[in-house]
Amino acid sequence: MLGPESAAVSNGMVHTPETPEDLAEEISRAARHMRTICLQGNGSKRLMAGPVACADETVATTALRRVLDYEPRDLTISVEAGLPWHEFAALLQKNRQMVPLDPPFAAQATVGGVVAANSNGPRRRLYGTARDMIIGMKFATLASKIVQSGGMVVKNVAGLDMAKLMIGSFGTLAAIAVVNFKVQPVPEVERTVLLSFTDSKAAFEARNRLLSSVLQPSAIDLFNPPAAGGPSWVLAVRAAGNQAAVERYERDLAAFGDAVALEDSPQEEYWRRVQEFTPRFLAAHPDGAVVRASCTLKDLDRFMAPLAVPAVARAGSGVCYVYFDETGSAARYLAGAAAQGWRAVIEFAPEARKTGLELWPAPSNDFEIMQRLKALFDPSNVLNRGRLYHRL
Repeated sequence: MLGPESAAVSNGMVHTPETPEDLAEEISRAARHMRTICLQGNGSKRLMAGPVACADETVATTALRRVLDYEPRDLTISVEAGLPWHEFAALLQKNRQMVPLDPPFAAQATVGGVVAANSNGPRRRLYGTARDMIIGMKFATLASKIVQSGGMVVKNVAGLDMAKLMIGSFGTLAAIAVVNFKVQPVPEVERTVLLSFTDSKAAFEARNRLLSSVLQPSAIDLFNPPAAGGPSWVLAVRAAGNQAAVERYERDLAAFGDAVALEDSPQEEYWRRVQEFTPRFLAAHPDGAVVRASCTLKDLDRFMAPLAVPAVARAGSGVCYVYFDETGSAARYLAGAAAQGWRAVIEFAPEARKTGLELWPAPSNDFEIMQRLKALFDPSNVLNRGRLYHRL
């Protein structure tokens, strides 16, 4: 199996520039000589999105790992793209602050890799995605330019936010060099309530009651029985706030069904396992694949109820992850989902299987704009060819 930590596919040497200027020079030099480029961070998400095409050269951002500006009282931080995510999170935690993206592969991922893949997790429901947390960015183009978008304040002058183009682009447009985040204070108290139900109907009725109540949890994740590892559907609700608010969550949720409360270390371990559900599944299933689908909150029950394989839903945002231990089954399921109008992709699959798969059967209406942007940033198509789900 080509594991997520494998080295880059390259016929040449691996370049590790140490400054944003060196990064710009490396990729522009290769582009001028029409040499294809594999751009990556630590390579933790090689099984994600499109295949990592064999390239003439590899450029890795792992030497770009400085903290450039951090004043905890300003609730902002600027770091280079190669800073390991776990070091980034640990630095913020020292001041009881956080950037609550909860990305998978957190122990291996870099800040730039998380942003380029638009990785997020359970707390997306309350805090949003990288687009909601990034206030500025520097990225290097194939024309040897360092482009700065935004800055170090939460509110900037209105205009085109070029940084947004880089989020989720999988390095197909330019190389992220520096990312500026607004940070959040760690809540005073957190508690998780696990609710168990005999069927999906009861689970979604509880979810609907929760969404229509005054409660605003930071995460609402739903696991079908194969994902929960038992006979029940499990709704995991993460509550945060002061002591009185969290105690109200626990009291109110106890009326929804069979409830178990977690706090402190058991709670942290539970959400760590949720965050790393995908990496653990892929490690256990060498031919496994993960389909990510988006639907309305109303349709999520109809989407999840028939599934006989593990499925995890961000039940407050309509994003669902479906796990197949055989890639062919994922491909067949994706074709059926596309026929029903679901917005879905094969998000993870073995590298060797991707070439023959339709990873993104139904691109959104703005795909033509994406193609134009690719032609603008990378007219010769030398940068991370095919990484955006085989489409760009």
